[in-house]
Amino acid sequence: MRTIRLHDTRSGELTELRPRDPGRVGIYACGPTVYNRIHIGNGRPFVVYSLLKRFLEHEGYEVTFVANVTDVNDKIYDAAQAADPPVPSEQLAREMTAAYMADTDGLGLGRPDHEPLAGETMGPIIALIATLIDNGSAYAIEGDVYFRVRSDARYGELSHRGIDDMDQGEGIEGADLKEDPLDFALWKAQKPGEDTAWDAPWGRGRPGWHIECSAMAEELLGVGFDIHGGGNDLIFPHHENEAAQTRMAHGAELTRIWMHNGMLQMGEEKMAKSVGNTALLGDVLERWGRDAVVLFFSTGHYRQPLRFSDDTLGAAQASVRRIREAARRLEPRAPSPEDLAPLVERFWDSLADDYNTAKALEALYEWIREANKRDAVGDAGLREMLTALGLETLLTDAGGEADVPDEEASALLAAREAARAAKDWAEADRLRDELAARGWQVRDAAGGPTLVRP
Repeated sequence: MRTIRLHDTRSGELTELRPRDPGRVGIYACGPTVYNRIHIGNGRPFVVYSLLKRFLEHEGYEVTFVANVTDVNDKIYDAAQAADPPVPSEQLAREMTAAYMADTDGLGLGRPDHEPLAGETMGPIIALIATLIDNGSAYAIEGDVYFRVRSDARYGELSHRGIDDMDQGEGIEGADLKEDPLDFALWKAQKPGEDTAWDAPWGRGRPGWHIECSAMAEELLGVGFDIHGGGNDLIFPHHENEAAQTRMAHGAELTRIWMHNGMLQMGEEKMAKSVGNTALLGDVLERWGRDAVVLFFSTGHYRQPLRFSDDTLGAAQASVRRIREAARRLEPRAPSPEDLAPLVERFWDSLADDYNTAKALEALYEWIREANKRDAVGDAGLREMLTALGLETLLTDAGGEADVPDEEASALLAAREAARAAKDWAEADRLRDELAARGWQVRDAAGGPTLVRP
């Protein structure tokens, strides 16, 4: 195994990946709040951490990747009430969760190993809050529960902010109940118009955003797992609060490495629904194609902002054509020249050095330039590199040795599409899983779904 180093936000330094459990890596990445369809910016963490898993598996690790869905949140209540006509919040969350699954299926990268819903993790959430109340790190008042920020002497280490300079972003909500304006909500009492709530020892209501992720991560990966990922817009308050909750509940850190990706930019601002400068992931996939979108996310270092525009997507699309054309000239059964091996190693070394996909792509493009000068070059080195970047279909599209789906697999794919058209998402997921069990991955694209070998 290579020595793999990743930038840890808390220390501000490159940190060697040393798994808690030798040979095994746990990754948790914060997923979307499902009150609307996701935009292309929401797709970046999904792609980054899905591909990070592929790289780590190439290096010999057994990887468990968890990406949650926040289906209990103020934004969902507000969006459900604002709909015309208004709809139950549970219905909106269910529909938008299904839309999120369908949109990210379109990336063709497979699913995370676990995708927990906050609404289905209420027992662990309530238990974690109870622990914090019992040890004095939180307090209940009039049905709300708040975390005592000043009880954590290490609060602020992740975001590198002074404790008195922090605004939790909760506005005036609960201000008259808090012991300290810095405290943040772990549980919110049910309010008029909120149609979904759960019973808890301190009163009927629902959890705050931050406690949901701590509970889901702990439930599936345990305390002290290896990598916690997410966009850098979540460093404060969300991840700072996650870290504090777990630290005060268990006397241990939630994760070993905090890994944050940069934002997508449209114009001079980050892409965000609140700014109104978004492009829906599904629309972008339909316009540019799955391969170009997946490659686009690897063109910049994950920690840096990435500009989204016609020019950047057009360049990615041109690179896809270039790779596919080069793949057509390869001979799958031929050996790869030994003097191209250093370029392959440079590719993997770039990924091992803070997961630098931009530098890895440079090595891949140089491999293609050199291979184009030769006859009878095998595709083994290129196949491994493209698979790590989620682009192995560029070889099969170019006429590689991919199997042709049999009649039964084709029938299952047709049945899945019929279920999706009928919005029977459970049946569509079941059929997708059955195809996966048969060794087929569904690749959704503008021209319709196809089956490929994963």
